[in-house]
Amino acid sequence: MMIFHTIESIFSIVLMIMTGYFFTNKGWFDEQASKLFSRIINNIALPFYMIWNLMSTFNKDGLLHLATGLLVPFSSMFACYIVSYAVSKILKVKPNRQGTFRSMFFVSNTIFIGLPVNLALFGEQSVPYVLLYYIANTSLFWTIGASGIRNDGAVGQGKTSVLEVAKKIFSPPLLGFLLAIALVLGDISLPRFILDTCKYLGNMTTPLSMLFIGIAIYGIKLKDIKLSKDMIAILLGRFFISPCLVMVITHFMPLPLLMRKVFIIQAMLPVMTQTAIIAKAYQADAEYAAVMTTVTTVLAIFVIPVYMLIFQYYF
Repeated sequence: MMIFHTIESIFSIVLMIMTGYFFTNKGWFDEQASKLFSRIINNIALPFYMIWNLMSTFNKDGLLHLATGLLVPFSSMFACYIVSYAVSKILKVKPNRQGTFRSMFFVSNTIFIGLPVNLALFGEQSVPYVLLYYIANTSLFWTIGASGIRNDGAVGQGKTSVLEVAKKIFSPPLLGFLLAIALVLGDISLPRFILDTCKYLGNMTTPLSMLFIGIAIYGIKLKDIKLSKDMIAILLGRFFISPCLVMVITHFMPLPLLMRKVFIIQAMLPVMTQTAIIAKAYQADAEYAAVMTTVTTVLAIFVIPVYMLIFQYYF
């Protein structure tokens, strides 16, 4: 049954996360290892994975048809941001947390967790849909999200240049994605040995991502987690409101069933890891962001099977 496959996939992810946690506790991994894994994933594994997957999966017609799905993540995330803005005002979130709160409410961890989770649940065919959501997620985080976090902080409240924002949006994974699209649309084939190299390097993405999450979880102590009203609101935003908005929007659009499922899973994923990094850089409430990143990451392990059950009986 589908639910048993889901549970097995989640256990596989949990075991990899626990491995990262265990070896951090043993002293094998530390903050430097975490930074190294992050660089390898972001600058090597993911870009090469994008190239291999798209060039192995799509032709020109398939890619052009795929682009129509971009409307869903952009529209659902804009709607979720509006909800987050209203909720932050209703709950009277602290001024130095408002931008961070809104970012955590409407932006999800679409790559470090999203890609491995969707691969485990739906297989290789889910990757292009993961990347569509990633484009919207990355674009909106580095514009609306990062701008709000910057306004929370003690530094960096001035204007950010267009070039700086563009460099953040056009990250190595996105550049790898765009390069693959250009090659497919141009009917350009790469030699087999290059594609195989891209595949092998890309296959590092899932294990390194899970080890990275295990290190991050080890760094947060239970005594630091004291739930407040705005934290509970973030949990509702991540695990209920955001995916429900995707469900409503996709209900009225003739999209492939797998695309719809992937978008829903992407929408209910944990807080984006970079939120705490940006909050720290701008001297906003980085601990608040780090705690919510950890809490949502742990809870996602239990929430994902719920959505897979919903898929089994209602989709």
